[in-house]
Amino acid sequence: MADKKKDRIKYLGLSIIGLAAFFLLWEMSVRLGWVSSRTLSPPSKVVSTFIYKLTNRAPDGSTLPQHFWQSLKLALSSFVIAVIIGVPLGWVMGYYNVAYYFLNPLFEIMRPIPPIAWIPIVILTMGIGMRAKMFIIFVSAFVPCVINSYLGIRLTDHTRINVAKTFGASDWEIFTTVCIPSSSNMVFTGIRLSLNNSWTTLVAAEMLAATRGLGYMIQLGRTLIRPDIIIVGMLTIGLTGALLNNILALFEKKVAPWRYTDER
Repeated sequence: MADKKKDRIKYLGLSIIGLAAFFLLWEMSVRLGWVSSRTLSPPSKVVSTFIYKLTNRAPDGSTLPQHFWQSLKLALSSFVIAVIIGVPLGWVMGYYNVAYYFLNPLFEIMRPIPPIAWIPIVILTMGIGMRAKMFIIFVSAFVPCVINSYLGIRLTDHTRINVAKTFGASDWEIFTTVCIPSSSNMVFTGIRLSLNNSWTTLVAAEMLAATRGLGYMIQLGRTLIRPDIIIVGMLTIGLTGALLNNILALFEKKVAPWRYTDER
């Protein structure tokens, strides 16, 4: 136990040193003129802009918390809807052959289409409001949920299924008490991927004539040639995504603790 604690402290120290070295190199590359400050702001400038944007609307019309809250609502609402629909759909497709053969051809056609490719048709059918942005993010988050839930059911140990049949379990009982719990590993992997996709698609979704949000902030930073604004928006998205991923991991440990029994 003591050795594990020492290892964690050592690895934490290495992580901090790695980050410090990265930001120091970044700062020096701009200060020494290796990279133009017009195209890349140093970390010191990014930090000052971050502090400034906490309470000031200039130059993009909203404070950073306002942009953040708008993007958080958009990304999480789309993500939650994708999980609610995608996970059960994947379970049903994985267990019931009728559902698989009925739905899979359409799903296979739509799956390779990048979420950004949906933007023109979404504008024509839904306009440029909140629903359109939610749909773009929903599409990106929906696919991993379906695929991983489907695979989780398909990879269920057949020995468990046969034992359940021996004890007289019905198809529904096997599905709900054997297959769904067995699929939890793959399901949570799909949910994590969906959460990641939600945040990575956010900027593209907020290109749809948004007036607020982290994606809008980044786009306006490009227009104004303000790399500090762009980087503040990017780092906010990255840090928020990492935080949400850790929150999801804590929830996963409560629901499926056996996934972490071999953790070093």
